[in-house]
Amino acid sequence: MPENGSIPVRDTGPQSEIRRAIREFAEAEVLPHASRWDEEERFPAEAVSQLGELGFLGPIFPERYGGAGLRYAEYAVLVEELARADASLAITVAAHVSLAANHIYEQGTESQREKFLTRLANGSALGAWSLTEPGAGSDAGGTRTSAVRDGDSYVLNGSKTFTTNGSVADIAICMASTSPELRTHGISAFIVERGTPGFRPGRKERKLGHCASDTSEMVFEDCRVPAQNLLGEEDSGFAAAMKILDGGRISIAALSLGIAEAAFECAVAYARTRRQFDRPIADFQGVRFPLADSKMEIEASRLLIQKACAMKDAGLRTTTESALAKLHASETAVRVTNRALQVLGGYGYTRSYPVERYLRDARLMTIGEGTSEVQRLIIARSLLGRVSG
Repeated sequence: MPENGSIPVRDTGPQSEIRRAIREFAEAEVLPHASRWDEEERFPAEAVSQLGELGFLGPIFPERYGGAGLRYAEYAVLVEELARADASLAITVAAHVSLAANHIYEQGTESQREKFLTRLANGSALGAWSLTEPGAGSDAGGTRTSAVRDGDSYVLNGSKTFTTNGSVADIAICMASTSPELRTHGISAFIVERGTPGFRPGRKERKLGHCASDTSEMVFEDCRVPAQNLLGEEDSGFAAAMKILDGGRISIAALSLGIAEAAFECAVAYARTRRQFDRPIADFQGVRFPLADSKMEIEASRLLIQKACAMKDAGLRTTTESALAKLHASETAVRVTNRALQVLGGYGYTRSYPVERYLRDARLMTIGEGTSEVQRLIIARSLLGRVSG
């Protein structure tokens, strides 16, 4: 049985065109290989290269920088469709586009955009974006990687962890402390190129899911970065990173939606063909109700994503809307994949079907780019403000 069934396309205009194009690519070039890439923990370099050639690595950037000039609404569809085929490839693209490349687009100088963004947008370079450290996850104020000004350079020392594309990226955006006494208000962002002396990939993580994506440490040992590679103003990196994460969380929501759709479609197809007690199991209420719940949650997630995209495309701040979409879609993905595995029963627990991979991939969505707990804090703060004790 194929990993994914065919679902009707309901979009209109550019979204419909993007969905058809990326689905055609994904079903021909990604889906047949996704399980093998996962089992071999193999980074799909060929597929990433093909996406670049097709113009899918710079979708939201202007054509003058090598991008496609699309809206965030179309970009979310692109990520969703890639995730429907392979979440590892989707997260590779999401980290490249909405974090690394978008940080340069949003905060970079014109010369930085021309030098770095153009290569990222046209697919000739792959990007990574790193905020997290071994001792500073949700608490970015605990950043220990330092950047000390020395003449016309900054000298970076420290390490980053859980960096998507960390060992394969050509251009990395790294947050480092320039004024440690100021904690989050003393963090700056830097553009660091592969091959810079003192910059190297560290340990590659072996993970529960997203096994074909590259997640690695990045190590800086007396790494001298040109001062012109400072991204934005000194000590403004944390505030900029939070703004970049607003867009990144929309892409994680779209990625979660794609995983949920893939698992749901597999469960529906199985329920229609699997027979027990001389009847398709789709006839049983114990199967029908969980599938109905999954459909409801998937469509609710889609609407939250569309709202966040519409606001971002209108130039509005989306901090709360991004958190709502990311929280709902990521937790929906976990519930839907769990239900799908239950529908398949013992077969769902085996690698004969892709549902076990969907379940493993879904779990990261409630952690990466801000845990579910962080999203709830963001949403609550928008409702209640900060509460002082």
